[in-house]
Amino acid sequence: MDEDTTGSRLPPHVGLLALLHGAGGLLCAVGALWPMSPDTPVGLAWVLAGVGLTVAALLVTAGERLPAPAQQAALALFSLLLGLLAARSATAEGVIGLGPVLLCTGLYAAHFLPLPAARAQVLLAVGAATAGALAARPSGFLLPWSIAVITALVVTESHGRLIGRLRTQASVDPLTGVANRRAWEAEATRDLARAARTGEPLTVAILDLDGFKEVNDRDGHGAGDRLLRQVATAWRTRLRTSDLLGRYGGDEFVLCLPGTDARTAVDVLQRLDGGLPVGWSVGTATADRGDSLTELLQRADVRLYEGKRARRSR
Repeated sequence: MDEDTTGSRLPPHVGLLALLHGAGGLLCAVGALWPMSPDTPVGLAWVLAGVGLTVAALLVTAGERLPAPAQQAALALFSLLLGLLAARSATAEGVIGLGPVLLCTGLYAAHFLPLPAARAQVLLAVGAATAGALAARPSGFLLPWSIAVITALVVTESHGRLIGRLRTQASVDPLTGVANRRAWEAEATRDLARAARTGEPLTVAILDLDGFKEVNDRDGHGAGDRLLRQVATAWRTRLRTSDLLGRYGGDEFVLCLPGTDARTAVDVLQRLDGGLPVGWSVGTATADRGDSLTELLQRADVRLYEGKRARRSR
């Protein structure tokens, strides 16, 4: 089982965003120290350098605590600063030199954001930078800048689509359409860490289909596969949006219930019952302070098999 070992490490989406702001700030500082022309806005370059380096430091400080809206806001700020820099560029080379920065913005958005959000971010970056370039109007910039814009848009779209397909293949169980084991463990580990920080309850459950082996032996593996799909589809429609259902292997499913104590978990699990062609057994465990995901699942597994033994002995 994968444990969260990222602890004190900076998450990639935060580290790269900090790098964008920090590198931009350093480049502005270099431009202020060694201006490319007498018309270079040295004062603005120093301001942008300060903003970029400050935002980079704030991002590094926030680390894994950085919420998704703040991530998108920081990227949008980077795009607006890019537009301001384009508006004050004194030469065509200065404007065109922002093309690679535009491309980096699109690649970051496509890699770390959902595709609709990535599209919105790259359109903001393109719009802000193009508006700034048109305001500056250095001679000879239009054609190469148009090529840079088209390249950024195409690369963002194609990379975003590719990343979306790869994420789906890497995180979704192909038979049932729910999270696979690795993806479920990664997300449940994040939910557990969040619960530990906020003090909110969290419960995990292991669900095991009763008599699944007999279905496979009697009706064949195709019937078993159809049963797994039917059960997973039914359960997904009855769960809350915050609940995470995953297939752990064979006929065993796992469920992570953020913000849910033991009593509420019973209510959630009761909604999963009924209308299915097969029975199921469940074991649950509610997180205590300092619990790891492994410990939670071990307790849930023990309770699952205790319940099975109790039913057999009746």
